[in-house]
Amino acid sequence: MVKGHVSAILLLALSSLCLAKDAAGKQSGRKPEVKKVQTLSRGWGDSLDWSQTYEEALSKARTTNKPLLVINHREDCPHSQALKKAFAEHKGIQKLAEKFILLNVIHDPTDKNLLLDGQYVPKLVIVDPSMVVRADLPGKYSNHRYTYEPTDMDVLFDNMKKSLVLLKTEL
Repeated sequence: MVKGHVSAILLLALSSLCLAKDAAGKQSGRKPEVKKVQTLSRGWGDSLDWSQTYEEALSKARTTNKPLLVINHREDCPHSQALKKAFAEHKGIQKLAEKFILLNVIHDPTDKNLLLDGQYVPKLVIVDPSMVVRADLPGKYSNHRYTYEPTDMDVLFDNMKKSLVLLKTEL
């Protein structure tokens, strides 16, 4: 019986200590740690609407008559990370991207039309609503035509604007 009382007293003491620590944390204004939820944007533009799959993005492009911007990248690639930062910080691109269906993928595409000039990352490809890959809107590099460097955001911005103009004149 004494062991039972000692266990109960010990349990009460530990519970009181835990409650006291919790109350002290609240009084000191410390906020509990909140884990950041991984969004579909993966940091490319958290305020933008991103598609989850390539099939979903193609369907949205057809039904909304908007071009699709596919960003193929890797989380562990320093070039992809640098491009993501530049893309997310470019106010013009972030605003113009609202007129696109957006998809970013961290795996190789299954659609052979997206391979174009090989498998490499980062690669940004524009697909118009008629499901035509805009091979006529490359970046500025001849060996990897659809890659962009962080310093190339104005080239990407211009290509995005051109795709919207072509959309109006061709469809």
